[in-house]
Amino acid sequence: MPSNKPMSYPLPTHRSTAACTIPTTRRQHRPSTFLGTHAPHCKPERQVRPKLHCPYVSNGLPLLRRVHALLCRLSLLGVILCYSALLLAYRVRAEEPADPYPNHRELLYYVDDAGVSHPVRTPADWAIRRAHILRGMQAVMGPLPPLSEAAPPKMELVGEEEIDGVRMQRIVYDGIQSRVPALLLLPPAGTRPEIAIGGRRPAMLALHPTGAPGKEIVLGTAGRSNRSYGLELAQRGYVVLAPDYPSFGDLAGHDFATDVYESGTMLAIVNHMRGVDLLSSREDVDPERIGVIGHSLGGHNAMFVGAFDDRLKVVVSSCGWCPFHDYYGGRLAGWAQDRYMPAIRERFALDPDRMPFDFYEVAAALAPRAFFSNSPLHDDNFSVEGVRKAEVQVRKVYELLGAAEALKIEYPDCGHDFPPKLRQAAYEQIDRVLGHDTQE
Repeated sequence: MPSNKPMSYPLPTHRSTAACTIPTTRRQHRPSTFLGTHAPHCKPERQVRPKLHCPYVSNGLPLLRRVHALLCRLSLLGVILCYSALLLAYRVRAEEPADPYPNHRELLYYVDDAGVSHPVRTPADWAIRRAHILRGMQAVMGPLPPLSEAAPPKMELVGEEEIDGVRMQRIVYDGIQSRVPALLLLPPAGTRPEIAIGGRRPAMLALHPTGAPGKEIVLGTAGRSNRSYGLELAQRGYVVLAPDYPSFGDLAGHDFATDVYESGTMLAIVNHMRGVDLLSSREDVDPERIGVIGHSLGGHNAMFVGAFDDRLKVVVSSCGWCPFHDYYGGRLAGWAQDRYMPAIRERFALDPDRMPFDFYEVAAALAPRAFFSNSPLHDDNFSVEGVRKAEVQVRKVYELLGAAEALKIEYPDCGHDFPPKLRQAAYEQIDRVLGHDTQE
């Protein structure tokens, strides 16, 4: 469980890509600035009075008298130990600071170190609140490793083939204390290079939805319709990297109990940021023109990595989010699996009121960069009503930063899907932001 020391996580501003020393066991929770533990419920034994009148003792039987005295002493010791544990637990709870933001829906204020609230009126004010948002996310996901000193990730080529005119390489690249299987999709030879900037192309991370095939889903060949955004972006002229999420695809056997991360979510964030490192290091990629797209599981992971890595200039999330209170009526068990964020169960008791961050904040943390959300009217995973409520608040942040046009949320009349019309709208947004001319 977390210690009572204040949290000192790195709060990334640009390219929080970094090597770090991480504890070798995952369940050793890092220090947190938020109250996230339960006091142990130790029920003290009923105290036995030392001068208990017992007929066996009063009859003067020496052996029974000694046994009785021993039992009395053991009972008293149990009471003392139990009360000591309770006092220690409550002392830890008292010394551990509480979440300074009881209302994560309201975005235009921040709380200073003295616990005083201030309105957010300027970009500088927002930068303070945004840093607190990232801190709140890490209180649940575990700390983001400092990645600035990490060597560029090495890439191993496993195989190569062609699919619908796209050159597809099966690769494995370095994470941080992990290896990441991925697909690297290279545009067809006939597509137009970006001659104006040295022939370098824009690039996209394509994050897959939930499903055993993992990264294969974004090719549209794994039995899933309307999921071929990885292949389609490569055909459009983008260099595309599609990694496996831990527990899917080639990472199906991943053991979350033995890795060095506190959550599968943070492991994935690091893997994805290392993917941005890999793309940035390529001679055919413009490192200033990289974005991320994903559906469902990939949709909220696109938002998570976008919040921590501002090298991503555009974020597309399809069917990926709603506020915690609106997710199945606030029932958060789905989010608390080991592959996601087990601290939601272990430290925050599946209670949305206790969560130290919410998706209002995650979406706002992307500002002023472009954010496109496909949020269908009949999504049975993520409540459209919740997204609509959040949009009102998130838009205030985009307007404050002079980027109202960068926030685009579509509400199509469909279920948990990413239909062609919405994919096309997302691609056009990506093209505009990354300056990609698809005209020959």
